[in-house]
Amino acid sequence: MLKQKITKCLFPAAGYGTRFLPATKAIPKEMLPVLTKPLLQYGVEEAISAGLDTMAIVTGRGKRAIEDHFDRSYELEHQIDGTSKENLMSEIRGIVNNCKFSYTRQVEMKGLGHAILTGETLIGDEPFAVILADDLCDNDSDEAVLTQMIKLYDKYRCSIVAVEEIPREDSSKYGVIAGDVIEDRILRVADMVEKPDPKDAPSNLAIIGRYILTPDIFEILKDTKAGKGGEIQITDALLTQAKAGNVIAYKFKGKRFDCGSVDGFVEATNYFYSKEK
Repeated sequence: MLKQKITKCLFPAAGYGTRFLPATKAIPKEMLPVLTKPLLQYGVEEAISAGLDTMAIVTGRGKRAIEDHFDRSYELEHQIDGTSKENLMSEIRGIVNNCKFSYTRQVEMKGLGHAILTGETLIGDEPFAVILADDLCDNDSDEAVLTQMIKLYDKYRCSIVAVEEIPREDSSKYGVIAGDVIEDRILRVADMVEKPDPKDAPSNLAIIGRYILTPDIFEILKDTKAGKGGEIQITDALLTQAKAGNVIAYKFKGKRFDCGSVDGFVEATNYFYSKEK
């Protein structure tokens, strides 16, 4: 029987962030700040708000700044101790003190499915969440997206993908699903295609960077052949589960920013800045 409570969140964070060059030549894209916090910290905070306390991060070469961020900085803390700036460290200090972090490296960049499979050593045989830090989500009036999905998992006990409606002409940027509505905002997935041409897209519902995955996904990924772009796609592995009726799609409540693009990053910065005012 699947473990009752999800406690771990996997963060694939090994990508190069080429759309943000030259900024990402030496700085991990996950550490680019929206206002005063890096993208990855927003994702960790969302996981914490959903009740998760173990963060499993798949990194790569040149990503040591991630490990340093989620660690104590005794010299800096000593410098600002007792000053007006001490409170600026309270959020990250609370995260470091109350969460467990583990890391492994993705030696080759062979797709999101491969990155998730690389994280098996950190996850083990239990269901888990996945957050892609590029997709920054916010919900003013309700629970965070991952919290909504955890509650759905408690009911359905299967893999879950977060989806949103997109212009059909953008379908070649996303994994796209089709399925049958079983509740308001919830579909049982029947088909999913990775980055289809608009004419081939099964719907206008695109998967965004929030997943709940059951542990059998690892064995499926091991048998998944490279697909679109020569990469191992999580969409292809999820389709295997979907054919057995074991994937649902959730049209989440909230706002999502594609911070993997410059336009989305600027939009997110302006949005969060307006909330601070």
